[in-house]
Amino acid sequence: MKLLRKLKPFDPKSGNLNVVIDTPKGSRNKYAFDFKINGYKLKTVLPQGTVFPYDFGSIPATTADDGDPLDVLVLMDEPVFVGCLVEARLLGVIEAEQKEGGKTERNDRLIAVAAESHTNGNLKSLHELDSKLLGEFEHFFVSYNDARGKKFKPLGRKGPAAAKRLIKKQTSRRK
Repeated sequence: MKLLRKLKPFDPKSGNLNVVIDTPKGSRNKYAFDFKINGYKLKTVLPQGTVFPYDFGSIPATTADDGDPLDVLVLMDEPVFVGCLVEARLLGVIEAEQKEGGKTERNDRLIAVAAESHTNGNLKSLHELDSKLLGEFEHFFVSYNDARGKKFKPLGRKGPAAAKRLIKKQTSRRK
């Protein structure tokens, strides 16, 4: 797991985004890497009938406003295991703010497609996804946070250039 500390957000050879999967598609269990124990830990369990719509992971060497690595939802053909490194192509970002206990902070959600995806491999931008599907992603994040006592408010949707700028900004915060 020391590898997680050494990985860069982007693969130097392919230019693809490095995503470490925390929670597989279809799981009610939300896992997160805990650097104190150097391993994955169960963070929360979603309510009955609620599951992650796609694999959910984090981007190494980034720090979001909430103190965790940047989150990314990865469109793939089949779920992978917790801790799997997936090279992905950025599609964009759902800009959002999250409110908990009177404190409001940005908690954007990046959307990417696995570089090896057969089903969605042709996608290049968030704007190519069906708007209904994007609405379902937003609804999932609103519901997921609501079940944990947090308020998640989508602010806008932007393409891959904005997503890449966000990653670069959040990478520089760690230095």
